[in-house]
Amino acid sequence: MAIAIFSLALISCEKETNENKIKKVQEINDDNYIVELYTETGKFQTGYNEIFIKVKGKNTDNYIENININWYPEMQMMDKKHSCPRSSVEKVAGETFLQKGYIIFQMAGNTMEHWNLTITLNDGEQTVITEQINVQAATYKNVATFKDTISGKKYVIALIQPQKPTVATNDLSFGLFEMESMSNFLPVTNFTILFDPRMPSMENHSSPNNTQPSYNNVDGLYHGKLSLTMTGEWKLNLIIKNAVGDIIQGNAVSETEDSNLYLMLEAK
Repeated sequence: MAIAIFSLALISCEKETNENKIKKVQEINDDNYIVELYTETGKFQTGYNEIFIKVKGKNTDNYIENININWYPEMQMMDKKHSCPRSSVEKVAGETFLQKGYIIFQMAGNTMEHWNLTITLNDGEQTVITEQINVQAATYKNVATFKDTISGKKYVIALIQPQKPTVATNDLSFGLFEMESMSNFLPVTNFTILFDPRMPSMENHSSPNNTQPSYNNVDGLYHGKLSLTMTGEWKLNLIIKNAVGDIIQGNAVSETEDSNLYLMLEAK
């Protein structure tokens, strides 16, 4: 009995921790459902967003356990529409109602252009709900779109980790996606990403003991290690090579210039 009570308390504590680490951003509603959207920061911003979802019946006010969720983000621009890289939505391990996935927004909304998010629910019957969402500009450039100088194809690269960089050796991960069409973004599995971290405010010095990222089949991301030796702003200068080793974008840092392809972060 004591063991059972302890186990239930442990599970409750874990669930409470999961719930407490996220903040509600928005609700998307129709006549039958309320879709609650959460992130750790309580907002959507450019770059990588881990998004948590719970669905409850509008009439019953009860959360729904077994419901399939698909989503489609779309940027409504003045002259065109496009989507962005995104994952599928999956149940969170150990949670009854909570599901999650990620979306990588390439650009922020403004007074003339905005993002819509379409949620498709299926619990035996299909329901489609679309609503406008507010995507803000991140403090630092954490996503970039670039063109392959050889093939002309377009790609999106995003900084996934670290989300909270510290003066230490940080786990580093990038997402790299080919823009197959305006609506479809495919993970790139066989490229090489090289990065050169520099501190612009301190004579552009670099840092030791970095590990260049390599592709991981499990999560579809490129993983490495990033050494940050001082607090402040850092620039991750990037070079991208294709499957045969040709540089398709980016250049090495020299005394006179940085790479034309880069991302930014701040170590605290």
